[in-house]
Amino acid sequence: MIALIQRVTESKVVVDGETIGAINQGIMALIGVEKEDDQAKADKLLKKLLGYRIFSDEDDKMNLSLESIAGGLLLVPQFTLAADTNSGMRPSFSSAAPPAQGEALFDYLVLRAKEAYSNVEMGKFGADMKVHLINDGPVTFRLQV
Repeated sequence: MIALIQRVTESKVVVDGETIGAINQGIMALIGVEKEDDQAKADKLLKKLLGYRIFSDEDDKMNLSLESIAGGLLLVPQFTLAADTNSGMRPSFSSAAPPAQGEALFDYLVLRAKEAYSNVEMGKFGADMKVHLINDGPVTFRLQV
Protein backbone atom coordinates (compact mmCIF):
# COMPACT_ATOMS: atom_id res chain seq x y z
CA MET A 1 0.00 0.00 0.00
CA ILE A 2 1.08 3.53 -0.74
CA ALA A 3 0.26 6.68 1.17
CA LEU A 4 1.15 10.17 0.10
CA ILE A 5 0.83 12.08 3.36
CA GLN A 6 0.69 15.81 3.80
CA ARG A 7 0.89 17.70 7.06
CA VAL A 8 -2.04 20.11 6.95
CA THR A 9 -3.56 22.93 8.95
CA GLU A 10 -6.90 21.94 7.41
CA SER A 11 -8.25 19.67 4.71
CA LYS A 12 -11.60 18.57 3.33
CA VAL A 13 -13.13 16.36 0.66
CA VAL A 14 -16.11 17.57 -1.35
CA VAL A 15 -18.35 15.33 -3.49
CA ASP A 16 -21.18 16.82 -5.54
CA GLY A 17 -20.84 20.14 -3.71
CA GLU A 18 -21.12 18.53 -0.24
CA THR A 19 -18.27 18.23 2.25
CA ILE A 20 -18.06 14.55 3.21
CA GLY A 21 -14.92 14.66 5.34
CA ALA A 22 -12.94 17.45 6.99
CA ILE A 23 -10.14 17.90 9.53
CA ASN A 24 -8.20 20.74 11.06
CA GLN A 25 -4.52 20.22 11.93
CA GLY A 26 -3.34 16.73 11.04
CA ILE A 27 -2.57 14.45 8.12
CA MET A 28 -4.33 14.21 4.78
CA ALA A 29 -3.34 10.84 3.31
CA LEU A 30 -3.93 9.81 -0.29
CA ILE A 31 -4.13 6.00 -0.28
CA GLY A 32 -3.17 3.76 -3.22
CA VAL A 33 -3.71 0.00 -3.26
CA GLU A 34 -1.62 -2.39 -5.33
CA LYS A 35 -2.45 -5.95 -6.41
CA GLU A 36 -0.26 -7.67 -3.81
CA ASP A 37 -1.63 -5.63 -0.88
CA ASP A 38 -3.56 -7.27 1.95
CA GLN A 39 -4.93 -6.51 5.41
CA ALA A 40 -1.53 -7.02 7.05
CA LYS A 41 -0.09 -4.24 4.87
CA ALA A 42 -3.06 -2.01 5.70
CA ASP A 43 -2.42 -2.57 9.42
CA LYS A 44 1.27 -1.74 8.98
CA LEU A 45 0.43 1.42 7.04
CA LEU A 46 -2.02 2.54 9.72
CA LYS A 47 0.62 2.11 12.41
CA LYS A 48 2.95 4.36 10.38
CA LEU A 49 0.23 6.95 9.72
CA LEU A 50 -0.56 7.30 13.41
CA GLY A 51 3.03 7.15 14.64
CA TYR A 52 5.06 8.88 11.91
CA ARG A 53 6.78 11.90 13.48
CA ILE A 54 6.17 14.86 11.16
CA PHE A 55 4.92 17.51 13.61
CA SER A 56 7.22 19.98 15.32
CA ASP A 57 8.06 19.86 19.00
CA GLU A 58 8.97 22.88 21.17
CA ASP A 59 12.44 22.93 19.55
CA ASP A 60 10.92 23.01 16.03
CA LYS A 61 12.12 19.43 15.33
CA MET A 62 9.88 16.85 13.67
CA ASN A 63 9.49 14.69 16.77
CA LEU A 64 5.73 14.50 17.27
CA SER A 65 3.27 12.07 15.70
CA LEU A 66 -0.38 12.53 14.80
CA GLU A 67 -1.29 10.76 18.03
CA SER A 68 1.00 13.08 20.01
CA ILE A 69 -0.77 16.21 18.78
CA ALA A 70 -4.27 14.64 18.72
CA GLY A 71 -4.65 15.79 15.11
CA GLY A 72 -7.10 14.69 12.45
CA LEU A 73 -6.56 11.94 9.89
CA LEU A 74 -8.26 12.33 6.51
CA LEU A 75 -7.98 9.18 4.37
CA VAL A 76 -8.61 9.69 0.65
CA PRO A 77 -8.61 6.77 -1.84
CA GLN A 78 -6.42 7.47 -4.86
CA PHE A 79 -5.77 4.56 -7.21
CA THR A 80 -3.48 6.65 -9.42
CA LEU A 81 -0.73 6.38 -6.78
CA ALA A 82 -0.24 2.79 -7.96
CA ALA A 83 0.53 3.91 -11.52
CA ASP A 84 3.69 2.78 -13.30
CA THR A 85 5.20 5.92 -14.83
CA ASN A 86 8.58 4.47 -15.81
CA SER A 87 8.05 4.30 -19.56
CA GLY A 88 6.10 6.11 -22.21
CA MET A 89 3.98 9.21 -21.90
CA ARG A 90 0.87 7.61 -20.40
CA PRO A 91 0.66 5.98 -16.97
CA SER A 92 0.03 2.26 -16.74
CA PHE A 93 -2.20 0.93 -13.98
CA SER A 94 -1.13 -2.70 -14.32
CA SER A 95 0.15 -2.79 -10.72
CA ALA A 96 -3.00 -1.21 -9.25
CA ALA A 97 -5.45 -3.42 -7.41
CA PRO A 98 -8.75 -4.13 -9.19
CA PRO A 99 -11.54 -1.82 -7.97
CA ALA A 100 -13.21 -4.42 -5.70
CA GLN A 101 -9.92 -5.26 -3.95
CA GLY A 102 -8.93 -1.60 -3.69
CA GLU A 103 -12.26 -0.61 -2.18
CA ALA A 104 -12.23 -3.52 0.26
CA LEU A 105 -8.73 -2.67 1.52
CA PHE A 106 -9.48 1.04 1.73
CA ASP A 107 -12.65 0.28 3.73
CA TYR A 108 -10.63 -2.05 5.97
CA LEU A 109 -8.04 0.69 6.56
CA VAL A 110 -10.77 3.18 7.48
CA LEU A 111 -12.44 0.68 9.83
CA ARG A 112 -9.16 -0.12 11.60
CA ALA A 113 -8.28 3.59 11.79
CA LYS A 114 -11.62 4.40 13.44
CA GLU A 115 -11.10 1.54 15.92
CA ALA A 116 -7.61 2.79 16.81
CA TYR A 117 -8.06 6.55 16.68
CA SER A 118 -10.87 8.97 17.43
CA ASN A 119 -10.42 11.69 14.78
CA VAL A 120 -10.71 9.96 11.38
CA GLU A 121 -12.49 11.26 8.29
CA MET A 122 -12.52 9.89 4.75
CA GLY A 123 -13.13 10.45 1.10
CA LYS A 124 -15.39 8.23 -1.01
CA PHE A 125 -14.00 5.38 -3.09
CA GLY A 126 -14.73 5.81 -6.80
CA ALA A 127 -16.22 9.29 -6.43
CA ASP A 128 -15.19 12.43 -8.28
CA MET A 129 -13.70 14.18 -5.25
CA LYS A 130 -12.46 17.71 -4.83
CA VAL A 131 -9.73 17.64 -2.18
CA HIS A 132 -8.93 20.93 -0.48
CA LEU A 133 -5.95 21.37 1.81
CA ILE A 134 -3.56 23.82 3.28
CA ASN A 135 -0.22 22.02 3.36
CA ASP A 136 1.68 23.02 6.49
CA GLY A 137 5.35 23.57 5.66
CA PRO A 138 4.90 22.23 3.01
CA VAL A 139 5.56 18.80 4.47
CA THR A 140 4.83 15.81 2.21
CA PHE A 141 6.07 12.21 2.44
CA ARG A 142 5.49 9.03 0.46
CA LEU A 143 5.04 5.95 2.63
CA GLN A 144 4.99 2.45 1.15
CA VAL A 145 4.57 -0.83 2.99
